[in-house]
Amino acid sequence: MKIKRVFIANRGEIAVRVVRACKALGIESVVAVSIADQDSLAARLADRAVCIGPPRVGESYLNQNALLAAALGTNCDAIHPGYGFLAENPKFVKACEENRIIFVGPSSESVQKMGNKLEAREIAKANGVPVVPGSPRIGRYEEAIEVAEQIGFPILFKAAAGGGGRGIRIVHEPGELEGAFQSASAEAQAAFGDSTLYVERYIVSARHIEIQVFGDKTGNVIHLGERDCSMQRRYQKIIEEAPAAMVPDQTRGKIREAAVALVKGISYENAGTCEFIYDEERDEFYFLEMNARIQVEHPVTEAITGVDLVQLQLRVAGGEAIPYKQSDIKFQGHAIECRINAESPQRSFHPSPGRITLWRPPETEGIRLDTHCYQGYLVPPFYDSLLAKLIVYGKDRSDALERTKVALGQFRIEGIETNTGFLAFLINDQAFESGRYNTRWVEGNIDRFLPV
Repeated sequence: MKIKRVFIANRGEIAVRVVRACKALGIESVVAVSIADQDSLAARLADRAVCIGPPRVGESYLNQNALLAAALGTNCDAIHPGYGFLAENPKFVKACEENRIIFVGPSSESVQKMGNKLEAREIAKANGVPVVPGSPRIGRYEEAIEVAEQIGFPILFKAAAGGGGRGIRIVHEPGELEGAFQSASAEAQAAFGDSTLYVERYIVSARHIEIQVFGDKTGNVIHLGERDCSMQRRYQKIIEEAPAAMVPDQTRGKIREAAVALVKGISYENAGTCEFIYDEERDEFYFLEMNARIQVEHPVTEAITGVDLVQLQLRVAGGEAIPYKQSDIKFQGHAIECRINAESPQRSFHPSPGRITLWRPPETEGIRLDTHCYQGYLVPPFYDSLLAKLIVYGKDRSDALERTKVALGQFRIEGIETNTGFLAFLINDQAFESGRYNTRWVEGNIDRFLPV
């Protein structure tokens, strides 16, 4: 069945991205908007916008009944969830299936399986994919003592239902176990409604490597290479690259193969990302989790493969087979993505909502800007602070890096505070230039960059 009209259950730059993919395929688009987003760029570009509630996300973008009613009321035959909000909510996916609306993503069964980190670990092991040494669920902090004795300190408490860096605590010695367990458990309960934790070995010199995968109804699965997302602050990605140039070619090949094996093992359909932790000291990799949706950082993969992933999502959701064999996927050049946020690095990265009085993007060659912002746009205080994704392509990493430096220097945003200066400091640092950084590098060096 070819999709004719898509309901976009999201906001911001990803809503704009989906609208443009729909236009390219001749598909009508209907975008959900809260009262705060009625004058958004997505609302302006879509064929139609439907207000689904007040600004607060619980009454709008997380309101399943309102979203489904709006999709059905506008005769949409598909819903694209974007990322975040309800994109990985199995109950929402199931509701779409029951209402015979195509969910542009995997099945509710796949979302359920991969949404629980403990179940995902077991699925990975069953498919021969290595996982970080750790434990099953633990109910008391005392249970972690035995695990720590087996795998050694430091360890991580992690939320079984978690993601986005919440419900995670590092423990360096036995005396920290009780406090870390209590705080991680409470945070997990508040964020996900599930306080269940498990334990993993904490890998000190770690890189965050993820593989873009794609499956269809025929059982065909391909990968589109890897991304290096090691430049993070408090488990939140800041800068992403593709390919992962600092990981040996042979190891990258093994990680790609592991991701494909996992995805085939669960008969996965549509776009997904398998996340791995790479131990540089041991040249070993371990499965972390699978994100059953399109990722924020998907454009760097598009840049080096030439494949439009959002268009491919829509085509596969409409019943088409993936039009590529693995051998058709070629990797050329290097891409870097910087997340431009409305936040103040000088004030502990507090959000900085307000009106954009000047919006002047860079004009360097090789640049793509995914954004929902424009001059005069009022950044609301209710949502994620992401303003734009600056994606820069070059013939190799050095070329992409130099273009990124120029682009960040040219980007002018006034009226609100942003992190562009902070990103420029990171990009120009020797550690980033050499590629010798890990997931904890930013936090370990933050005092050198602030105030910026």
